Amino acid sequence: MTPPRARTWGRREHTPVGRVRARSWRRWSIAAMCCYKQGGTSRLIHRPRRHRKHKGKGRDSFSWRDYRDLEVRAHLQPKASIVLVWNNLNTHLAVGMRQYADEHDWLTIVQLPSYAPDLNPAEGVWSLLRRGPLANTAFTDDDHLERALRRSLRHIQLRPDLIDGCLAGTGLSLTHQPATIRGNQ
Repeated sequence: MTPPRARTWGRREHTPVGRVRARSWRRWSIAAMCCYKQGGTSRLIHRPRRHRKHKGKGRDSFSWRDYRDLEVRAHLQPKASIVLVWNNLNTHLAVGMRQYADEHDWLTIVQLPSYAPDLNPAEGVWSLLRRGPLANTAFTDDDHLERALRRSLRHIQLRPDLIDGCLAGTGLSLTHQPATIRGNQ
């Protein structure tokens, strides 16, 4: 519920001020995947989740099963094999997730280096959200935040060029150039 801060403008000597309530016990988590297919339309698959912090009542983050369900959802849309490039989040490294990947030949997981957000296209999505519709917005309640999140993510989903830009921002590409082997011939 605490708004991300961004730059804005105001009349000279009149600093814009937004009143924000104190930190909230309410929390949102969003898992997202940028899906790319050579010669196809880029897609964004996401799953937002509202958490209400109550002592002893469930997780306050995504479990490996939630990420597994997101992978299955991604697999069903293009009905193709998936090469999943992941960071080293603890739920990504869970034993259950590894077993699931080993049992399904349509899923290949590639781990990013320990801290490499610049290689993760989903980080570009978060940047678009923070700089765009969620910037400098003090949300009145959970429903206001949920509507803004869903509307913003839907806007990105409908703009494959934005999703392509997230991949371009990493410096990575979809084409794989095999390494040439030089030696005595």
